[in-house]
Amino acid sequence: MSKRRVAYYYDRGSSKFSLRIPLTLCFAADAGAYTYGLGHPMKPHRIRVTHDLVSAYEMLPKMHVLRPTRASPETMSSFHTDEYIHFLNRVTPETAEELTYHGTRFLVGEDNPAFDGIFEFCSISAGGSISSEGAAKRIASGAADIAINWAGGLHHAKKREASGFCYINDIVLGILELLRTYPRVLYIDIDCHHGDGVEEAFYTTDRVMTCSFHKFGEYFPGTGTQDDRGRGKGKGYAVNVPLKDGITDQSFQSVFEPVCNGLFCLQDDIHARDQIITKILEVFQPSAVVLQCGADSLAGDKLGCFNLTMRGHAHCVQFLRKQNVPLILLGGGGYTVKNVARTWTYETACALGIEDTIDPLLPWNEYFEWFGPRYRLEVVENNMDDLNVKDGSIDKVRETALEHLSQLNPAPSVGLHDVPRESVGQHLGLGRDDDEARDEMDLQLAQHMRYAYDLQESDSLSETSDDDSWDSDESISSRQHALRARRFQKSSTASSRTRMSLLTGQYFDVPVHEAGYGHFEHGAVPGKAAKRRFFQSSARWDETVEDVIIGKHVPFAIPIGELMERGGQPPGGDEGDEDWEDAVMDP
Repeated sequence: MSKRRVAYYYDRGSSKFSLRIPLTLCFAADAGAYTYGLGHPMKPHRIRVTHDLVSAYEMLPKMHVLRPTRASPETMSSFHTDEYIHFLNRVTPETAEELTYHGTRFLVGEDNPAFDGIFEFCSISAGGSISSEGAAKRIASGAADIAINWAGGLHHAKKREASGFCYINDIVLGILELLRTYPRVLYIDIDCHHGDGVEEAFYTTDRVMTCSFHKFGEYFPGTGTQDDRGRGKGKGYAVNVPLKDGITDQSFQSVFEPVCNGLFCLQDDIHARDQIITKILEVFQPSAVVLQCGADSLAGDKLGCFNLTMRGHAHCVQFLRKQNVPLILLGGGGYTVKNVARTWTYETACALGIEDTIDPLLPWNEYFEWFGPRYRLEVVENNMDDLNVKDGSIDKVRETALEHLSQLNPAPSVGLHDVPRESVGQHLGLGRDDDEARDEMDLQLAQHMRYAYDLQESDSLSETSDDDSWDSDESISSRQHALRARRFQKSSTASSRTRMSLLTGQYFDVPVHEAGYGHFEHGAVPGKAAKRRFFQSSARWDETVEDVIIGKHVPFAIPIGELMERGGQPPGGDEGDEDWEDAVMDP
């Protein structure tokens, strides 16, 4: 087996500096020190448990162990909206109710709490994938053949909101970085839940193929049918393999290898069918691969419903390593901590090609007692029935996936240009103005502009067809949820979207407010199909009151002294004047 250069990312400290240091240097805190809250199934501590087990197996000297810089707000906003990143940077458990507008914006439902240190946690998990020393740039520069960031893989996060325990979608950000160098990137997701956030981000492009193997049904996020194949130029480049409860190693491999063989155009694997391979020799041909290794597809996971063993799960890593294509391994789901640590440790060994030499008996480590009573590097299957084999659905799913792949055109060509190594702002020496306090006029002007934008959107509803008004930025899952959840709802309105909770599996409606927050205070709910009209606004500047006037307003100002003399009544007004409440008073 050929030797591969592996870069491994782990953060144990809160230093602001970017250092390439060995993990023998210990700091007061690490990425696993954060918590989503008491009783929440997502445990960031699993990252530290995994790292200690990897270290106990003495794998660290065999890799380049790097501590990347934190992902900056500017970097994260290359996919997420500025408004959402600003929110994450400000929100605390105390201010969450106010900043989320009573749980209807950014953090919807109970899945994604606003815990202490939320922004730093996001910057650490995303930094391993996208920072200057992150996995994507190491792969793109050729400094590593395989890069590992077990703190990443948060595939549910949307452009404007958190979802399914995920706040920042480091996968999308990492793929965007890879696309600066590589013409085509393949994303494979073996998490038990559908990789909806990544699929939505690249639903209309043929430069990224997303392939997700997931549980489908009344199961979060409720998306990922085989009819979801992409749109526009991306038609056919979203591959979904929906599975049922209890899938075993053998069944999963019978689906994974033939599908992935089609993506890689291999002819020498015994699991692939000759007629399919000859048809898809020219399909896609990825320049780099990103594998999301969500461990909730393992047997016995607290939120999962598959029956994969550790070796069955890791077979995906072994298979992709043999293809000799640049590979990024990311974490993801996984809620039985000891099994997550075992599997990601074994998959680290697979990336190094030493999985056959490591001792199945666990070495002593700080969390040794957690792995009782067997203390072995293994996750065994249970006695679940494999419904995929029982009803024969797995054959149909596999045939449909391979048929869709066979319909694709040969791999698309991409004209690449030299990519600047730094931004224009960095080249000109322009820094950020984080330390410069914005004055009150700046804040007022921003608030007025947001409000004016909401009002003009509210007045300009579009009646175009669904194809004309469709935007890849709009949540695909919202539409699929709405169709799938009708029997759970008495009515549906155009001003709400449907979401599903990962914790409870229940559907709930949240208001649609895609652009700005002024309508929460003023009662104007912008329409979903509204068009932007930047230079057509009802807002105007009133020289009398020296303020921006929007809508109905009383065009006079009254000094405080004169107001008191009049007993609180405006000139020529009476106690029943309804417009008096809108009057603007000069201090």
